Amino acid sequence: MSEQLKQDALDYHALPTPGKISVELTTPAATQHDLALAYSPGVAAPCREIAADQDAAYRYTGKGNLVAVISNGTAVLGLGNLGALASKPVMEGKALLFKRFAGINSIDIEVETEDADEFIATVERIASTFGGINLEDIKAPECFEIEAALIERCDIPVFHDDQHGTAIVTAAGLVNALEIQGKRIEDAVVTCLGAGAAAIACMRLLVSLGARRENIYMLDRRGVIFQGREGVNTYKQEFANDTDKRSLADAINGADVFIGLSGADLLSQEMLLSMADRPVVFACSNPDPEIKPELALATRDDLIIATGRSDYPNQVNNVLGFPFIFRGALDVRASAINEEMKVAAVRALCELTREPVEPEVLVACNVESLAFGRDYIIPKPMDSRLLGRLAPAVARAAVESGVARVALPEGYAPTL
Repeated sequence: MSEQLKQDALDYHALPTPGKISVELTTPAATQHDLALAYSPGVAAPCREIAADQDAAYRYTGKGNLVAVISNGTAVLGLGNLGALASKPVMEGKALLFKRFAGINSIDIEVETEDADEFIATVERIASTFGGINLEDIKAPECFEIEAALIERCDIPVFHDDQHGTAIVTAAGLVNALEIQGKRIEDAVVTCLGAGAAAIACMRLLVSLGARRENIYMLDRRGVIFQGREGVNTYKQEFANDTDKRSLADAINGADVFIGLSGADLLSQEMLLSMADRPVVFACSNPDPEIKPELALATRDDLIIATGRSDYPNQVNNVLGFPFIFRGALDVRASAINEEMKVAAVRALCELTREPVEPEVLVACNVESLAFGRDYIIPKPMDSRLLGRLAPAVARAAVESGVARVALPEGYAPTL
């Protein structure tokens, strides 16, 4: 990060008011009568209604449009374990994105514990306040245990965006990239460098979309995760391959796809040259990718490459997913965000990418044209159609899979 960008970021967060979110009133509070309705004695009426019927909270409070963004700060961006309070700017940022892109009210909560059981108990006890919970920046493998426990204990959607948001956007981009390259996900050999929460979620979702486990090679710091390797936790074991491949050089030789969720400059030109014809590379380490796009494209001219950065084409950006997924889930009061809803989000992203790009998007991106192809495999975050495409797809999937508690509103088409 340049010194100028650093200072700009600090000023952005400090001025004119510290932080990025605030609370606003939604009802009048100008007269004595307004106050009598908002608080005592009028507030007793909705309290009694909710005590008699818990679902009345969705009618008389903001619960149905309120998401908690919760972290303990053990895996903050690419910065590591900074602690709960240091994660607050990120959590406020997530709340900003919920409001900006999907009109969802959101509040950040930082929990001061690294103990999974304590974290689970804390969140469980406050969950009824919210319509949904977005878990964020919690290190693996605890994040798997925490999410699974909270999904079981809470009757609202619990979604760890570092896992599933990354997986949904990655999967959509990959499905499109493979189509452009003339390949099928069912046949593709995938090398995944990284075995943390995002990597495991990505591979799980690719399997749901048709990828074959035997064609997936996952690597951690010790190399390929193979059957019989000692010291492999339960989550990594899911992708242990029956193979004699041991290194990244072994695993990437002949691969159709490279997905990097690891660190900077780990994919060499020699490795890239050893991949199959018309390869797809997702070098998503931030801020520095596993291979720089300029170097990759200079090495191979039959390549499609995506990164996590906004200054290159094909940015894998979670904001393409989570606001709209929660919008759809909240609007049918889903009890969970399940695999069917995630796949529906992937399909909606894929389909939108194939449509002509709106002029407003071109202006926002400062480009003359965008069209489905090697440099445009996934929509841009400023595409206003995302809300109207993803949220209904997710809501319909919730209804069809049986986790929705209210019917899909007739003519449902959410807008800001």
